[in-house]
Amino acid sequence: MNTLFNQLYVDEAGFIVSAELVLIATIAVLGMLVGLSEVSFNINKELEDVGSAFGRINQSFRYASVCGHKGNISGSRFRDRADFCDDECDITCDSGDVYGEYQKW
Repeated sequence: MNTLFNQLYVDEAGFIVSAELVLIATIAVLGMLVGLSEVSFNINKELEDVGSAFGRINQSFRYASVCGHKGNISGSRFRDRADFCDDECDITCDSGDVYGEYQKW
């Protein structure tokens, strides 16, 4: 039994395989982080496009007055104005500035 422990203690056959696996795992994790960052950026841009499309829906309506022999109905109208942040490019993920604008030198 003592010789078995001694052989396991001096055995270095698996050391290189473990170091290679650690290196490969590190490279894989770094690659996944970069990939997930790019996926996150693109999802944010697509969701902003969807939000801008909803913001640009015009909800204005109007109907004219109707006059008859014994009665009349006055007309009505509602005008949809642009809301705050109905613009495209409201979300900026890559500006790096706290205020969302690049500094002009």
